[in-house]
Amino acid sequence: MIAIKGGTIITITDGILKNAVILVEEGKIKVIGTNIEIPQDAQVIDASNHYIMPGLIDAHTHISTFNEPRTLRDLSDGNEMSSPITPYIRAMDALNPEDFAIKKVREAGFTTVCTLPGSANVIGGTGITFKLRGKTANEMIIEGTEQMKIALGENPRGVYGKDGKLPMTRMGVAGLLRKTLSEAKVYAKLKETETDPKFDFAMESLVKVIRGEMKVRIHAHRSDDIMTGIRIAEEFNLDYSIEHATEGYKIADILAEKGVTCVIGPILKAPYKQELHGRMPEDAGILQKAGVPICITADTSSETAWLPARIGHLIRRGLEESAAFEAITLTPAKLLGI
Repeated sequence: MIAIKGGTIITITDGILKNAVILVEEGKIKVIGTNIEIPQDAQVIDASNHYIMPGLIDAHTHISTFNEPRTLRDLSDGNEMSSPITPYIRAMDALNPEDFAIKKVREAGFTTVCTLPGSANVIGGTGITFKLRGKTANEMIIEGTEQMKIALGENPRGVYGKDGKLPMTRMGVAGLLRKTLSEAKVYAKLKETETDPKFDFAMESLVKVIRGEMKVRIHAHRSDDIMTGIRIAEEFNLDYSIEHATEGYKIADILAEKGVTCVIGPILKAPYKQELHGRMPEDAGILQKAGVPICITADTSSETAWLPARIGHLIRRGLEESAAFEAITLTPAKLLGI
């Protein structure tokens, strides 16, 4: 048993405990408190004048999919831009334990992240949650944490529309998504009958999504794109979250009513494309005060290491400090199912 004593513990759920004790047994916390008797055979770690808190979590990264350092564009594994529908793509297959970002982010206090495909495709494939340690992807990943990436708005139409391919418009993005989900719904229904359908790898990859057994992470910045995501998710009874929610503050009441988790970020970046012109640092605070469950993300690779400093700016702009802690610990843990 290990006893950590004398530190200031930020518990997230039970406030701040000073001069407290943590007992750890077989790698798991057994008890936390201020009047805890330490067993005589325990290994004691003196944490006086130190702060102790849960490991941090970034729920939306591109660690190892967008390789670092980003010196050559061709080295990126983030977007499979050969088709706008690639649900069978897995971020796990691009997970490199020696990626530049992993050590840097771990040293900043993050123990767990979710890495996702990019947003070039309407359906981009599955992300995976993993611990920032291990020699192989198999050691690092947390089994059963796959979640499907979907993208609305400018990115898919920008990638394929310039070549005269579907989708060329926001209507095309939504239409292609509906068409694909409708086909997956039929495929999933046929699998329940006595005669299985002819095997289709893309449709097979969407069966859990259609059945509500796999969460969908919907990339949407503008408020109208967020509403499109909500409409389609409700139409197909999807289990979903909204990624970025840059203009979420415009529809905070609706998001709160839906109870949908919003993953906010990136923050403190210039609006380098049209759909980001409505970005404002008050977004997180407005959503939090409206009752929307929020996570906060750096939405990149090694920049996750700077996320705590950026969150400090959000606190200055209205986000409550306790909610800020939850947004990089408890809420992402719930979202990721860990």
